[in-house]
Amino acid sequence: MNENEIRLLVEKQRDYFRTGATLNASFRINALKRLRDCIQKNEVEITDALRKDLGKSAHESYMCEIGMTLSEITYMIRHIRSFSRERRVRTPLAQFHSRSFVKPSPYGVVLIMSPWNYPFMLSLEPLVDALAAGNTAIIKPSAYSPATSAVISKIIEECFIEEHVATVTGGRSENTALLNQHFDYIFFTGSQSVGKIVMEKAASHLTPVTLELGGKSPCIVDETANLKLAAKRIVFGKYLNCGQTCVAPDYIYCDSRVRDELVEEIKKQIRRQYGKQPLKNKKYGKIINEKHFDRINGLIDQAKVVCGGNSDADTYKIEPTVMTDVTFQDAVMQEEIFGPVMPILTYDSIDEAIVKINSMAHPLALYLFSSSKENQEKVTSRCGFGGGCINDTIIHLATSEMCFGGFGESGMGSYHGKEGFRTFSHYKSIVDKKTWLDLPMRYQPYRKINDKLIRFFMK
Repeated sequence: MNENEIRLLVEKQRDYFRTGATLNASFRINALKRLRDCIQKNEVEITDALRKDLGKSAHESYMCEIGMTLSEITYMIRHIRSFSRERRVRTPLAQFHSRSFVKPSPYGVVLIMSPWNYPFMLSLEPLVDALAAGNTAIIKPSAYSPATSAVISKIIEECFIEEHVATVTGGRSENTALLNQHFDYIFFTGSQSVGKIVMEKAASHLTPVTLELGGKSPCIVDETANLKLAAKRIVFGKYLNCGQTCVAPDYIYCDSRVRDELVEEIKKQIRRQYGKQPLKNKKYGKIINEKHFDRINGLIDQAKVVCGGNSDADTYKIEPTVMTDVTFQDAVMQEEIFGPVMPILTYDSIDEAIVKINSMAHPLALYLFSSSKENQEKVTSRCGFGGGCINDTIIHLATSEMCFGGFGESGMGSYHGKEGFRTFSHYKSIVDKKTWLDLPMRYQPYRKINDKLIRFFMK
């Protein structure tokens, strides 16, 4: 679509929103039910698209994309009526003859810009929350995952009129055209560099934004950790989707006393989970494109590789790779890896690790493997990060009962479940003042008795 067509689409959605059609709770519930049914009907096609774009297996596609989206829909259908009700709050004594309440209202026309690494889930989960809150929405999926973008477009066209929900496909020119429009809310998931552009463009219209970015998420392993279980769960979280996960453990930061044992356990787990020849494992995915394949390979220092390190340029596959004796000055530590390369660094005390992590940009996630309650409390209290796990990886974003979002350089705002509804809603604070009484103390001319009354009520 060109810029004029996009402008007309935004205007069409704004006109539709102003009719009030999306405000009814039953309308929202029915919209989500149609979306759920269409996803279930097209599950095979979605799975095939994810395999084409990222080499994902059917199991991983359902676990990390389709199932996650369906869970969010189910949660919202169950809670829309309660979330959208007015909530009465306490009224101050001075206004006792009033009713005070907070009323959730949709923003209006929402733009959702999604990335290529989880192209289905990260397009539709924010959409579910936006529709539950009563907005209209335009989705802009990534040009790097064309097969999935095509399926998303098909599903949206089957479920919705374009005045309610529409998909705009394409690349940078479409992104620019969209960001030039006046939206009421923008939800962006992607890189920090593009996130800055989105925020800058939104500022010209004073449009609020949610930015889900990334960063170098540390995985701390202390001397008290269950190393066998830690290795199993770290390998799962790190190499899921070939490391192309915004909350993947970017690097391991472990106590120097347990490093060698941990490395051996990680090697065993890579063989168990991916086989002796991961590049031939049909259920092990691929890097999204040649650009990222070359970038990730460029971060691998073969002199420091203790496991993996090989790749296949024809299939864009890179083995699950482990590097030791890595320093914070190495190339692999200068950017978010976003691939199947695991650098391992060491510390001598947990306090040293905390100081170092806090000296870096705030990560989207942090993981701690430890049996020490003292260390658990220290790390979770003193380190700044978006969210994370103790003795596991990734799973903190798999529940609609907890919000998910970045902090500092890793983003702003959050979503999932009730917090997702709140993200796409403006909460109006309203006082319903009764007419049968009108206290004189606030009006001029001010008198001593009025002063005494104000001091009585306001203290």
